[in-house]
Amino acid sequence: MQIPAVILVGGEGTRLRPLTARTPKPMLPLVDRPLLAFTFEHLRRHGVVRATLSCGYLPTQIREHFGDDADGLALEYCAEDEPLGTGGAIGFAARGIIGSFFALNGDSLRGADLGRLVEFHRDRGAKATILLTPVADPTRYGLVRLRPDGRVASFLEKPRPEEIDTDLINAGVYVLEPEVLEHVPPARAVSIEREVFPRLVEEESLYGLALPGYWLDIGTPESYLAAHRDILERNFPTEVGERLGRDYTYVDPSAEVSADAHLVPPVYVGAGAVIEAGVRVGSLAVIGSGAHVGAGSVVEHAVVQARARVGRDCSITRSFVGEDAELGDGTIVRGLSVIGPGARVGAGNRIDGGLRIAADAVVPPEALSFP
Repeated sequence: MQIPAVILVGGEGTRLRPLTARTPKPMLPLVDRPLLAFTFEHLRRHGVVRATLSCGYLPTQIREHFGDDADGLALEYCAEDEPLGTGGAIGFAARGIIGSFFALNGDSLRGADLGRLVEFHRDRGAKATILLTPVADPTRYGLVRLRPDGRVASFLEKPRPEEIDTDLINAGVYVLEPEVLEHVPPARAVSIEREVFPRLVEEESLYGLALPGYWLDIGTPESYLAAHRDILERNFPTEVGERLGRDYTYVDPSAEVSADAHLVPPVYVGAGAVIEAGVRVGSLAVIGSGAHVGAGSVVEHAVVQARARVGRDCSITRSFVGEDAELGDGTIVRGLSVIGPGARVGAGNRIDGGLRIAADAVVPPEALSFP
């Protein structure tokens, strides 16, 4: 499928702060690689060979990590001087493209058949086609109402329960024709969802197609943790998941795991990690490269990112410990709490209820205590 892709990677990921204080959201680690790598994997699987990244926040990190080729996917970069919105960013990166192209968000996981989306788009002679996905709770999203032939009839933002007559929402993947860019004024912020698509509805040239396949928008600590779970459990097929093998356990050969440690699958232990005696890791746990978990600690349904150091007799449950962070002995972190990158949390603290410790913050011993 030789059509190019424009990938939007310009957002700041504010709902995931402090994990995004130093790292753009598409570069947040997901098990063993940046979130954006899974978008590349999906595109390659469906034959896409060229992509342009529309960057904004901390663009240098993306370019330095991936360079101009991601395992056969040729990459180009466009860096916004100021935020341009979804439509402005697509227009900024897609000028000069001839023929159909994909436009998609770089911070979601998806498994739909992109070839079927393109076939539908071309069969209908559409100017734009939206990939749709059903959701269990439509009140959290904007709904897309379709006509029998697949044309978009209307959009309904954040509906009340009595207004719900469909469960289909925008999955953040589009097939677009270059003419769509005529509706995108240059050099200003433009929303493709709120400004461009309504005009295409009036023209009757916007279509939508619901396809089976995994979809997850990663925008909060809860969904970010769910993404780790789904990869570890192979609910979302990936190259990473395949490495876990039949026992759903991966330990990098360079990791040091004590014979007295207990790994409960599914679990992933990265390169150079150290797991001391009496530690229990898992289930549903990721220990990042170079991380160190002290004796007697528990890491369950949680992520300890690269080079973080967890003291003795700590407990981390349904939470994140950011890269290069340190937890003193006996620290408890639970309840979707987040320890920011580089933070120093002294011994004996009890962190719960979604509390977020800022990047590089210093918390004295026993300063925080939740029930």
